[in-house]
Amino acid sequence: MAASDSRWPCRDGEGNRSIPNVRETGVQTDAKVQGQEPRLSKSNLFTLLSLWMELFPKKEACQRENDPAGDSGLVVVHEHRVLGLHCSSVQLHAGQVAVVKHGPRLKGCDLYFSRKPCSTCLKMLINAGVNRISYWPGDAEIGLLSGRRDPADSGHQEALLDATAAERLKSNSRPHICVLLQPLDSTMLQSVDQTSQTCDFLGKIAADNPTLDVADVFRKEWWNNSGDFLEKFFINDEEQHMYVLNKMGLENFCVEPNFSNLRQHMRNLIRILASVAASVPVLQDEYGFFTREPLGTGSPALPQDVIRHCVIQARLLACRTEDPKVGVGAVIWAEGKQSQCDGTGRLYLVGCGYNAYPVGSQYAEYPQMDHKQKERQNRKYRYILHAEQNALTFRSAEIKEDENTMLFVTKCPCDECVPLIGCAGIKQIYTTDLDSNKVKHDISYLRFDKLNSVQRFIWQQKSARHTSEQAALPTANGCMKRRDKETHFQCNKRLRS
Repeated sequence: MAASDSRWPCRDGEGNRSIPNVRETGVQTDAKVQGQEPRLSKSNLFTLLSLWMELFPKKEACQRENDPAGDSGLVVVHEHRVLGLHCSSVQLHAGQVAVVKHGPRLKGCDLYFSRKPCSTCLKMLINAGVNRISYWPGDAEIGLLSGRRDPADSGHQEALLDATAAERLKSNSRPHICVLLQPLDSTMLQSVDQTSQTCDFLGKIAADNPTLDVADVFRKEWWNNSGDFLEKFFINDEEQHMYVLNKMGLENFCVEPNFSNLRQHMRNLIRILASVAASVPVLQDEYGFFTREPLGTGSPALPQDVIRHCVIQARLLACRTEDPKVGVGAVIWAEGKQSQCDGTGRLYLVGCGYNAYPVGSQYAEYPQMDHKQKERQNRKYRYILHAEQNALTFRSAEIKEDENTMLFVTKCPCDECVPLIGCAGIKQIYTTDLDSNKVKHDISYLRFDKLNSVQRFIWQQKSARHTSEQAALPTANGCMKRRDKETHFQCNKRLRS
């Protein structure tokens, strides 16, 4: 694959240039810091989360009768805090879900869609006073590619009419409606590949199977993911892509070098998503998240595909870490009493976070050394806020005693976080225990096994008991299909072209 080409300027839907190769300020901090590991920009992180939400495992297909719109994902952000992660349902588009869920709280929010919202969604969101609407520049939610070859196709004609209405709404509204894909740091792709291959989930597999080539497990999973995501989010035919961009009002992207740059940015983000998703491989017959507690205690576990989906959300958040060594992400979901209009069913977001220095600080002034350095006063550990702490601090909903609230975190919680989790009202935690009962220099993990007030579902090998447990649980539809080797080769060839 070509490098991420961070020298390329990026244009939004209005043709505005953004400055490449500048380290973005953090969600947590205001300072631009030199020499840090590469991190995802906020806009790219939220874009990736919206794409991933489009793939949320559902029990039933989202296609609505007489409605060409397919699944779509949405991230609602207010002042850098994620208020909601949504996906379309059988009844509602993702934009309509946001209006129902947030109402007047949408005022001043930034919205990130996995597809351009239709005119029905746009008019409500504009009326709600949102600040900005950003969307992935692929096939529109209204399905512009369907019926293109047949001008008389009624569905295609409706799609064109909707695109025209959406453009009129866009040109006569206050919110900034645009495409916002920022170029990656030149080493970002390599960094995400490396951190994904060395994360605790693959580390657990390696610890259990010393002779197994875990790198090969990662590569196979990456092949599967890249093929599926390319088919879902990328229009391989350049002529078709130009046609869609023109109908979506993105004519500025159809001229060179903007067109080539845009497609490269899209490929790069798809590769990031493929790598992050490969860090929690689909090994349904071998590994999953299971409890070691006796059967019948506490609430039942979520289906494995839903658990994996939420854990990968946390892995994406870890790509925004401010920790110079280890990225950790955490996301908190709750299960309401009744199924809602969202495609997530009864689940709704409570909060999310990653490990970072305190808000508003110029973290270059804080120590950044790890345990390898001798001077303990210059180590980072007393200054970094952990992902679980930030998820609780910046939560968008209160934790209710009568609901099952679940924490998904990419690393075993340390002794500093365990009492917070227990006292916050978290009912379940999904994580690894690779560091459990260990003391690693300045951080200890001795309390996790004593967290009796919370059900712990650990990434581990499936046993006969786990198999019988899973047989009794409802299953959700998987979000991805597997492909043969030849298709993988062709998909990877497209990524590298």
